[in-house]
Amino acid sequence: MQTLTPTLFPVYAPADRKLAERLAKFLEQGADVRVFLDDGELGPDEDLLSKARDARTADIVVVLFSRKSMSLSPSWARAHWEDPLVNEPNAEGVRIAFLRCDECVPPKVLEPQFTARQFRQLKRWLRAGRAFPSANGSPDLEILGIALADRPGCETTDSAEAARDFADAFRDDFDAVVFLDCADRGLAALAGDLAAQLGLRLEGPLDRNLVRIREFCAPRRLLLVLEDPRTPEAMELVLEGHCSTLVSHAPALLAAPDAIRQIQSAFHKPQAPWSELCAHARQGRRLLRDTGRIAELHQLMLQWHAAAEMHDDRTVLDESARELVWILEGWGMAEEARRLDYRRAAEFDDQMMFTFDMNVDS
Repeated sequence: MQTLTPTLFPVYAPADRKLAERLAKFLEQGADVRVFLDDGELGPDEDLLSKARDARTADIVVVLFSRKSMSLSPSWARAHWEDPLVNEPNAEGVRIAFLRCDECVPPKVLEPQFTARQFRQLKRWLRAGRAFPSANGSPDLEILGIALADRPGCETTDSAEAARDFADAFRDDFDAVVFLDCADRGLAALAGDLAAQLGLRLEGPLDRNLVRIREFCAPRRLLLVLEDPRTPEAMELVLEGHCSTLVSHAPALLAAPDAIRQIQSAFHKPQAPWSELCAHARQGRRLLRDTGRIAELHQLMLQWHAAAEMHDDRTVLDESARELVWILEGWGMAEEARRLDYRRAAEFDDQMMFTFDMNVDS
């Protein structure tokens, strides 16, 4: 079910228009909100308090305080501002925040309050419903923050430590952070791993799975960290839409135990005895079937089949071909499955090796 984009109504004086425009662009890029920029500008005979009441047609209100905007209100006695800025929004469930554009002095009890230098903190409040402290990091992390956390984008780093530090410092700017170790892995394995981390069960062929992953990710504010991508295939997973991707050209720092990946690695550079490889293939077949990672199963069976040809193992040739036929039939590739099954029966099935002459006399 598709969710509606939250709406935000900034309330500001015409003199603060440029700052309001910068804020609107920043929040639309990084917080997935629709900003009613033009509607929020004070018109003749309007002040912050009256406009704040009109603004409650949106999900979120941000009042921009400045010397100019505050001067347009006849009084800043608590009796005048408490209802439009506190009581009425609370009663209607409308979230409201306050931004100081200059050295003006709005009522201190109005919370949360941000300054014109705290757009990122305001964005985090929008996303999480509570204010977060600023991330205290190096200048290099701040550069990555501007490029990736404040708006969708793609950047690179040569340091695995920097990639981890950035993800930790800016985690609150994203819906989720996903690390993908790309070293010595094909596109099917990478897509399967990414889908599993995203909670997707994709049982189709690789091309369909890639389309589904992109469709799922595009409207979400995700950070994908591609670690040690050594092939152009890995770069096909750079996310678009509202997502950001950090490419780390360094080996991954952490490698969690993963039975599927260990099996795939065994076939990437096969050095184990043939019987051990066959055991890996059968275990991988079970694990990949159970998790619905059929594109990876298809790749594994192709590799096992090719290895069986080198070892002249007719039993495995037949077993892997049967699995491939099952996969192709499940993908609706009936003609390709039929041709493969015919070849399997003709070349690998032991039952086809014998002919019986029914006319031979006993």
